[in-house]
Amino acid sequence: MEVSTGATTAPSYSSSDAGAPAGSVSPLDSATAARPSVAWVPALVTALGFVLLFAKPASLLVNDWWTQPESGHGLLLAPVALWLAWRSGIRKDASPNRWLGFAVIVFAVLVRCTAELAAELFTMRGSMIVALVGIVIYYFGVRQVIHWWLPFVLLALSVPLPELLTQALSLPLQFKASQMGAALLKMRNIPVLLTGNVIRLPGQELFVTEACSGLRSLTALLSMAVLVSAMVLESPISRVLLIVVAFPIAVIVNGIRVFLTGFLVFFVNPELGKGFMHLTEGWLLFLVSLASLAAFAWTIRFVERPLLRLRGAP
Repeated sequence: MEVSTGATTAPSYSSSDAGAPAGSVSPLDSATAARPSVAWVPALVTALGFVLLFAKPASLLVNDWWTQPESGHGLLLAPVALWLAWRSGIRKDASPNRWLGFAVIVFAVLVRCTAELAAELFTMRGSMIVALVGIVIYYFGVRQVIHWWLPFVLLALSVPLPELLTQALSLPLQFKASQMGAALLKMRNIPVLLTGNVIRLPGQELFVTEACSGLRSLTALLSMAVLVSAMVLESPISRVLLIVVAFPIAVIVNGIRVFLTGFLVFFVNPELGKGFMHLTEGWLLFLVSLASLAAFAWTIRFVERPLLRLRGAP
């Protein structure tokens, strides 16, 4: 009989394998295999809780987007924000921050309930975005929120301003548009009498209403400025400059709209100051605003490139 003197390796066993028949699955393996199938349960519970809590403000928000012209830009901004978030994806170094995320979510829920008791729609809708921020922090951390800053800003801009603020902004914009329109009409030697936001022409009277204040175009143009600046420009100073430029563009173009309305009413036909033609004129001039904003963005980009190259040069 031959005896081997070499070292042998004894088979190892775990306590879960002892006494288990061949081909059987241990309880530990079963639990490990079951984990992936239930990993989606917390996310599903979070989604259901969010829907139950914020279904009312979300439905009211979508209704305002669909029915109110001054809020219609939300129909574009919200899908674009979701697409941008999906396109940029999750950071590789994202790490959850449970306690901070939970605190932000609790704060959003408290604000949402308090806003409903006070019947304050703007705060209620804003709490929905704060809750989304809290959920992202809870699962992916603060870095992911910074990574998704543009989608969150676009979602915030899609929320209509509170009525108190719109009324406070609308009247000064009405007066400014009336003053600019009257000044341009006087430059064309048209007799004009301006009283507040009422422009009196011979035989006609133009009333610059709240709808003609330019607030709609201002909010939409500001949203487009944020989107374009983030996607086209690189320097923070350039982005802020484009957003600031959106304000005078909206005001000046709205003043030109008032002037064109008075000019067409005086020289062509009083019917051109109302109805379909007046609405079409507003849309065409809004396209002019967008073209002006695009031209400014291209100009800033043209100047920005060589400056960034110089800064990056050794």
